[in-house]
Amino acid sequence: MIISHDELKRIKSARCGEPHGLLGMHKCKGGIVVRAFLHDAKTCQLIDLRDPAKCRYDMVMLDESGFFEIFLKGKRKLFPYRLRVERYNGEVRQFFDPYSFMPTLSQDDLYLIGKGDDRKIYCKLGSHLRIINGVEGVSFAVWAPTARRVSVVGDFNSWDGRYHQMRQLGTSGIWEIFIPGISAGTKYKYEILAANNDAPFLKIDPYAMSFEAPPYNSSIVCDISKYEWHDSDWLKFRASANWDKRAVSVYEVHLGSWMTVPEDGHRPLRYTEIAPKLAEYCKKMNFTHVEFMPLSEYPFPGSWGYQVTGFYAPTYRYGTPMEFMQMVDILHQNGIGVILDWVPAHFPRDAFALAGYDGSCLYEHEDPRKGANPEWGTLCFNYGRSEVSNFLMGSALAWFDRFHIDGLRVDAVASMLYLNFSRSDWIPNKYGGSENLEAIEFLKRTNYAVHEDYKGALMIAEESTTYEGVTKPVSEGGLGFDFKWNLGWMHDTLDYFKEDPINRKYHHNKMTFPSMYQFTEKFMLVYSHDEVVHGKSPMVGKMGGAYWGDKIANLRALYAFMWMWPGKKTLFMGSEFAQGHEWRYDDSLEWHLLQYKEHEGVQRVVSDVAGIYLGDKSLSANDFNPMGFEWINADDALNSVFSFLRFDENGKDAYCIVGNFTPVKRENYTLGLPWGGVWKEILNTDSEFYGGRGFGNNGAVYPSPMKVNGRKFGVKLLLPPMSTLIFKSSRAID
Repeated sequence: MIISHDELKRIKSARCGEPHGLLGMHKCKGGIVVRAFLHDAKTCQLIDLRDPAKCRYDMVMLDESGFFEIFLKGKRKLFPYRLRVERYNGEVRQFFDPYSFMPTLSQDDLYLIGKGDDRKIYCKLGSHLRIINGVEGVSFAVWAPTARRVSVVGDFNSWDGRYHQMRQLGTSGIWEIFIPGISAGTKYKYEILAANNDAPFLKIDPYAMSFEAPPYNSSIVCDISKYEWHDSDWLKFRASANWDKRAVSVYEVHLGSWMTVPEDGHRPLRYTEIAPKLAEYCKKMNFTHVEFMPLSEYPFPGSWGYQVTGFYAPTYRYGTPMEFMQMVDILHQNGIGVILDWVPAHFPRDAFALAGYDGSCLYEHEDPRKGANPEWGTLCFNYGRSEVSNFLMGSALAWFDRFHIDGLRVDAVASMLYLNFSRSDWIPNKYGGSENLEAIEFLKRTNYAVHEDYKGALMIAEESTTYEGVTKPVSEGGLGFDFKWNLGWMHDTLDYFKEDPINRKYHHNKMTFPSMYQFTEKFMLVYSHDEVVHGKSPMVGKMGGAYWGDKIANLRALYAFMWMWPGKKTLFMGSEFAQGHEWRYDDSLEWHLLQYKEHEGVQRVVSDVAGIYLGDKSLSANDFNPMGFEWINADDALNSVFSFLRFDENGKDAYCIVGNFTPVKRENYTLGLPWGGVWKEILNTDSEFYGGRGFGNNGAVYPSPMKVNGRKFGVKLLLPPMSTLIFKSSRAID
């Protein structure tokens, strides 16, 4: 017996912080010692691979738990070997010793990770199929700096943390081991012994790409290397696209409830099933992108995915990671971009995940005034810790790298920006202010990295405050987002449209006020899932009016007004055809409503106005150009009529948009226009084609010289009740 009793005890009891120093092959005084600690091993032989048929040595079992040792006397060099084990059930197998391999992480890796500046951290931490010295297996690496011991456990060792204890790599806080013979599909967790507790506990791998369904939630070794992408044309197009000047109409989707399979128990569609259906539908509706509500792994369906436990993993609910890739690929081949909701603002307290990961407040702040969100009952990330910010930035980059997504819609940015967000008890920053300086720096670094590494990628902020510079480039002191959800516009327009039309004249400013700040940020107009849940009613139910037909007409008019207002667009699924009830995460949309002309008419309006926006680059190219927008009359509160112009960059082509938001048909309504000629009526939401009554202007109007609304030309229009009209004209070249 070469090993000491104390060392043997530490290995047996899984209290060894450096198992590689004791297990495996080592030179010692007078020869070489080889030790192995093996699960369910009755006997063990050491096989010298230089002559495996002859050089076999029986190892001595020093403990019935499976601890074997052999001393080879004399001057010897270390040599390659395998272990031949006979199990108690009679099974015999040979394998390479996990403790015979060098670390899979270099000192440079550890330096970058510690600095928080490793953009490929997901290729180093987590589990990875590797071939080392010709040996196939899986490397495991996890950050747990205060742990006394970390082991990889799984079916391969009967979930016994005494075996496959990991080594700690210096002062990095990272634990690592390479286990030969393990393949893709292996379920595993980390068993951790904390610094201040003798009871080990299990945690998932924060960097895992795949997870088992609850309640077990095991991490799964995943191999996506064999997937062959077919979206090179799309990626080439994306890299050259200037989305500031291109049409962006986003269809927000909850994958599990977009459509179900009735003949199969109303189960949701899988990634591969929804892809062709969604691609076809988006093209029909002229949407340019799909935005999926969070598809990162999450345990509780009722959170809709916003309480994430697997920041690098597509949820198991709809298929495998490779099926997720296929979904993205199919959408790309059909010219549809893919945006994911991403949640770096907080994480749930589930004991199996990030909370108290190594027995300490590792990912969260220790002080609950910074580390907890009382409103949501979740924990907040410690953005000032470099390893934590690197973990989150790596998550963002991994979705672009591994899964070819085109953008991230960053959830709850306001809760990240402010230390006093939903808190009465909070700690000011070092300057005495309420801004979360670490979170601000994290957002800047992440946005910068995404845009530098993935040309044409979109970063969209859900940010509800007046924080300045959300969409200003990082180089100019901004946060670096591409677009910001215009939640003020959303609330103002809905507050207006919920009013009975007879009262709207008293709320006229709700519709005009957004123009005061419209060009202070690069805004995206949005009616999201948040507006059609929790008793808020579906979009059609929000509309004021005494009758169902009036509500439908209101909705048609609102959507046409929305798509012609400057800014990019996002609309939640079901809203485009006037879903009749609130959205339910566990139920399909009411597709059967499309058999009724009123609902089909709303859908047609969305498709047609989105088609106008998509088809004429002069609209999208001037979404953020204040010179491309002019009010014609913003002051007609008495009639509840709004009118404005959208110009191209040269002032040659123009759209005139007129909204009449009362049930009164207005004949001979006088409106000023910038020039004469023909103004074609290219969309009228009161058209019979859309389920309206068919009032209109016979396809075109012809302004004549007169001074109206401060302009040289004027026209008398027929404004149908509850309608939006869109006219288009080109100025004659002088």
